[in-house]
Amino acid sequence: MILYYKLNIMFTILQKEVSSILSSENSIDSKLLAVCSLLKENIPHYNWVGFYFKNGDKRELKLGPYVGTPTDHDIIPFGKGICGQVAESNENFVVPDVQAQDNYIACSISVKSEIVVPLFKDGENIGQIDIDSDTPDPFTAEDERFLEFVNREVAKIL
Repeated sequence: MILYYKLNIMFTILQKEVSSILSSENSIDSKLLAVCSLLKENIPHYNWVGFYFKNGDKRELKLGPYVGTPTDHDIIPFGKGICGQVAESNENFVVPDVQAQDNYIACSISVKSEIVVPLFKDGENIGQIDIDSDTPDPFTAEDERFLEFVNREVAKIL
């Protein structure tokens, strides 16, 4: 119960910081990288934080700013992996145990769980925020609501 309470307070504080970062005069990529860093540094179960965006008219996602272990997954086809499935479903996808997923793209052997939340601009799914965790099953409904907030704020600058 105490951890739950602390995370809710942390999410409230981080919302203000996210809005502040996104209203700065920096480039879009710099802002997104700063948001990724903020989340990774302040939320203990966020070990890899990044954005993927629709790659033009192609049915694929292209890696944007991120923090964490480098990944070879610069391009992800729609339907492939958790991110590719979110690109098609337009819905949040919380994976408590990545090993239990048939259509999972492994980025690191340390990753135990993942959450992906689509990013909409003018009603169109244009990308997503992707969080990997080395902790089994850490994501809650509060994580989802917080990441939806982040994506709504990001959409405003795109």
